[in-house]
Amino acid sequence: MFALAGCGSNTQQAFSGTEATGAPEPGGILRVGLAGGGAADTVDAHIPVGTADAGRVLNLYDTLYEFNEEYEPVPALAESAEPVQDGRAWIFKLRTDVTFHDGRPLTAADVVFTYDRVTDPADPKSGASGLASLARSVAVDDYTVRFELSEPDSMFIDSTAQYSMGIVPANYNPANPVGTGAFSLGLFEPGQITVLKANRNYWRDAPLLDEVHLVNFNDEDALVNALLSTQVDVVGQLPLALVDVVGTDPRIFTVMSETGSWLPFTMRVDVEPFDDPRVREAFKLVVDREQMVEQVFSGHGTVGNDMYAPFDPGTPQLPQRTRNIERAKQLLADAGYPDGLDVELVTAPIQAGAVESAQVFAEQASEAGINVSLRRVDTTTFFGDGYLQYPFSQDFWYTRNFLPQTANGTVPDAPFNETHWADPEFIALYNQARATLDDDERNRLVAQAQETLHNDGGYIVWGFFNQADAYQKYVGGAIEHRAGMPVSGFQFRLLWISEESE
Repeated sequence: MFALAGCGSNTQQAFSGTEATGAPEPGGILRVGLAGGGAADTVDAHIPVGTADAGRVLNLYDTLYEFNEEYEPVPALAESAEPVQDGRAWIFKLRTDVTFHDGRPLTAADVVFTYDRVTDPADPKSGASGLASLARSVAVDDYTVRFELSEPDSMFIDSTAQYSMGIVPANYNPANPVGTGAFSLGLFEPGQITVLKANRNYWRDAPLLDEVHLVNFNDEDALVNALLSTQVDVVGQLPLALVDVVGTDPRIFTVMSETGSWLPFTMRVDVEPFDDPRVREAFKLVVDREQMVEQVFSGHGTVGNDMYAPFDPGTPQLPQRTRNIERAKQLLADAGYPDGLDVELVTAPIQAGAVESAQVFAEQASEAGINVSLRRVDTTTFFGDGYLQYPFSQDFWYTRNFLPQTANGTVPDAPFNETHWADPEFIALYNQARATLDDDERNRLVAQAQETLHNDGGYIVWGFFNQADAYQKYVGGAIEHRAGMPVSGFQFRLLWISEESE
């Protein structure tokens, strides 16, 4: 394990009790502790999976649009975007003052290369499913890109704002990554440490920090102990059960963000026993959702109703599914399991609360005669060859609206279709909604699709968790962010460290 860089000035600040007040101050190294990394970690702009991957790509690269703290898409590398031909094409105007880390100017050719790389049919990247309607990208001039679509796409801007859509130069090599982001890469040791160095030529205000060190911890206890012993300055995704405990330390403050992030149980609908919708409904009915939110999130979250995208204006307010053990038993009996059934649930510390929620589910399900055997693996194993193949497992997702979330996880060509969902009615509604530019009509179609997912889908969406981060009081600039990304939405350029004072 990497020996933590306890740089003298930072360590002294930690013990001085200094609190970041007043004007932001330049300089310093910010040490950020995160859990859940492993050998599969990446700096490739277009294939991030875990939380630390997101932290890297959000700081090394910029997207055409991005999500602000209210989870609204706003211009980033693009100054504007306009639909033409009734939504069958989009014209993006680029900023003219952006350079890559190696000094080259950003041009439309780089954007075209990026989108061609993501949608390469021989090797599609994570964002490809969100660009299913993209037929061709064209550089109109050095700072204008025309995206030609096979059909109108109401969520095209949203797709460009996903964190897996960072713009890269035309000769991009992920082994030596170059982007336009607020930081460049100094060191990358998968599962251990990443060093990010400030980009002093950044097109926005340059970062105040000199460096950010992302340090991986193998378990949450070690992560929190590093915070309490001032080995790190910030902890991303503080376990919600420890928010109140950490909050008693006068040297530390926490930032809590309400998000649409979720930690589902995933049932593969194409294998036994979950190919029977009665079994899927029974599993949804054994969950005491209020108890799950209270025990796993320590109350820092909201109850889910087996639908994702709670902030989407089209998400309907259906009657809340509540625990019903007798009904679950009857459904299992009708499906051929009158004496209950045995299942294996694969779990891993992929996100704070994942293993704990698996343990709580096993206890709750036992009352309906469901014997849940937990198979706990490490994060690297979880995201290895078995990922997306487990009959019964878990995952975690950050905030997304309905259409981009569906493109990423709930249609046959999605890169992360963990439930193997391929319902024709659902797919038809999704496709119609995506091609509908009228907001009211699109929201109506989304509501229908969400109801189908609620009734028959392979997700148990039992709750949405708040995002908690913990900072030493000498760290300034922290904000709330609805996207669900930790550490102020991974906006490291906003953070700063106060000088030591009496």
